[in-house]
Amino acid sequence: MNAEYLVVIERTDRNWSAHIPDLPGCVATGKTREKALDRLRDAVRMHLEGMKEDALPVPPPSSQPAWLHVAA
Repeated sequence: MNAEYLVVIERTDRNWSAHIPDLPGCVATGKTREKALDRLRDAVRMHLEGMKEDALPVPPPSSQPAWLHVAA
């Protein structure tokens, strides 16, 4: 299966965090943005393998990015 999922990346006080809204519970962190994304790739593989082993349907990508501009 080839799919592109939306990834949300956030900077925290100590590191970076990345998660995929369409795959609840699939989260990774790293000291750099790139490290968080590398770890998320591994997390996605494990997450999807686990879903298949448990005979759970793999959700198709459905999240879409949007920017909301707010006047401060």
